[in-house]
Amino acid sequence: MGGLIATLTTIVTVGCDAPTRQLAPLETGDRGMVVSADPLASEAGVEMLRKGGNAIDAAVATTFAISVVEPFSAGIGGGGFLLAGFPDPAREDYQIQALDFRERAPKAASRDMYLDENGEVIERASLDGHLAAGVPGTVAGLFTVHKYYGQLPWETVVAPAIQLAETGFPVSEYFVRSLERRRDVITANPAARAIFTRDGQMYEPGEILIQADLADTLKTIAADPRSFYTGEIATAIAADMAENGGLITLADLEAYTPIWRNPLCGNFRQFQICAMPPPSSGGVHLLQILNLIEPYDLKSWGRQDPDTLHLLAESMRIAYADRAEYLGDPDFVAVPVRSLVSGGYADIRRSQIDRERATPSDEIPPAARDILNRHIWESPETSHLTVVDGDRNVVSLTFTVNGGFGAGVVAAGTGILLNNEMDDFSVAPGVPNLYGLVGGEANAIAPRKTPLSSMTPAIVTEGDRLIMAAGSPGGSTIITTVLQTVLNVLEFDMTVAEAVSEPRIHHQWLPDRLLVDSTTPPATVEALRRRGHEIVKRDGWGNVNAIVVTPDGQLQGAADPRRDGAAVGF
Repeated sequence: MGGLIATLTTIVTVGCDAPTRQLAPLETGDRGMVVSADPLASEAGVEMLRKGGNAIDAAVATTFAISVVEPFSAGIGGGGFLLAGFPDPAREDYQIQALDFRERAPKAASRDMYLDENGEVIERASLDGHLAAGVPGTVAGLFTVHKYYGQLPWETVVAPAIQLAETGFPVSEYFVRSLERRRDVITANPAARAIFTRDGQMYEPGEILIQADLADTLKTIAADPRSFYTGEIATAIAADMAENGGLITLADLEAYTPIWRNPLCGNFRQFQICAMPPPSSGGVHLLQILNLIEPYDLKSWGRQDPDTLHLLAESMRIAYADRAEYLGDPDFVAVPVRSLVSGGYADIRRSQIDRERATPSDEIPPAARDILNRHIWESPETSHLTVVDGDRNVVSLTFTVNGGFGAGVVAAGTGILLNNEMDDFSVAPGVPNLYGLVGGEANAIAPRKTPLSSMTPAIVTEGDRLIMAAGSPGGSTIITTVLQTVLNVLEFDMTVAEAVSEPRIHHQWLPDRLLVDSTTPPATVEALRRRGHEIVKRDGWGNVNAIVVTPDGQLQGAADPRRDGAAVGF
């Protein structure tokens, strides 16, 4: 039986004069595996597996636990996406289900709600305070998937989170740094100040954070999850909104329903890759980029070869250009999904890639609609966790409160930190959001509409065999982070530990720059710069949590060494 991974990491030199990178510890297991952004949350999930629960039970317990120990990234005041896979021996494949429990705009939301009388964006109005919050979906999503597929009692899967909130946990250095970045907005909100500071003083790493109000809220949810939307919790949220200029009403909460959607699946080599459809842009652009690069033998070039990285960067540039124009909530706008992921469209866009030079983004506009029409136009700070059980049921789940500590406000008396997910809409055409992403009409604000997301939980299968599951936080970088993790395993034959540790690149069309991990060899960086890429070095981004099933059936899990996650197997 595998236990909690060791905290020690291996240092690997990746190039002369380059910084070094950490290699994630590799955890193994036969009967189950949970990988999440926090060791306490991973242990909560494995506890469910040990009690005889399945992957769904473990995922729900882990998600609730993350909501307690990682309020800076995700929580019950936010929302997300879930992919679940179940082996089907009769059909010799995997049945994949997709659940959208993303936040929604309140009924009183309006297209220009963040603009002043001159049509200018009101600074930080979509980021800070009650007006930035969308209707939360996490509790409804977890209850829905558990009702359909869980095995353990609902109260059992919520119990670990209650204990963590009631007895507390030691805050990490990352927690403290995240809190410091949001100090002003958090200390300005009395309810948030009371929970996340000691009378205005910041916590120190290792100090115990107790969240008594959140523990009481979780106890109420354990007894009756509907209370979040129709009971005393909903009443408290609505009252706090009314008192502080927010838009979420009791009617908004009562109207919230998660949506089962058809997963978006496509092929790469002999593998099937499934991810979320819109209102996530993740699945569309993951498959779009894989289509663009499939004809090339990247393995023979090498993972960090300039040819490989240049091709990836140019493919990313094309995908994100299309994202800005076409992606939005499919319940409100026609998203040309089949067109964007079609092979014929990939052939056209691939011909626009100069293999030797970076093409300026202003020369790569979104695809003309008439081209898409010829290719089957169709009508109408985040946290990730991955779970596989002994029967090889799998869950890949990404959820969020959007920015660090969400809107920076807590619904008084509930302990619930609220999201600032409204910023994921296009607050005005051409105006970048928190992550620098530019959007247009398809992602404009409308009542009860879902904002566009980059969250990309992914499941990879080959026939009736599970190959891997992965996902990551990271805002606009999520899609490219998951893409490279999948390629590291499928194309470059890396172990899961190597795959989540490898240096990454990211291009999102605008701004026209290529983010490069600082551990990338200097010679490679210079080769990319000579091709015309404007290089911006970063120390690292993303927080991949992934599980791979080896050919002999063993589970191998790894948590991104860039953060504090853990893989726990048994």
